[in-house]
Amino acid sequence: MSSAGTPQEHSAAPAAPDPAATVLYVCADRGTLMPGLAAQRAEEEGRAFAREHALAVTEVVTDEFGEPDPARRPGWQRVRELAAAGAVASVLVRWPAAIAPESSSEYRYRESSWLLEHGVRVRYTWAPLVSMGGAAR
Repeated sequence: MSSAGTPQEHSAAPAAPDPAATVLYVCADRGTLMPGLAAQRAEEEGRAFAREHALAVTEVVTDEFGEPDPARRPGWQRVRELAAAGAVASVLVRWPAAIAPESSSEYRYRESSWLLEHGVRVRYTWAPLVSMGGAAR
């Protein structure tokens, strides 16, 4: 109740996610000779990265490679839902092109910024990028 005697509404802020809560996002091209191999490797690499960095993969989200704008992919939309709900603290991605190809890098910057605004960090799992810090720039 307020000092005037009227009921006040209280809205709870979303709880901060467990700092280890992570979504693993896999967006890989389906090769003709070995379909699924790239996605399998990306997932294995992401899980290994998570173990090495004490992160808990709470969900693996996948998309087929092809659509340059991640906001138009069902899997990436799920990543955004998890971020908006405060369910994850980070997103693991093999490399930047999994979010958006180099020819559409503005989408990658848009999505990385949106995630950061929601308290979610993008981390790259490909070894050469890990040695550079493994975080979106």
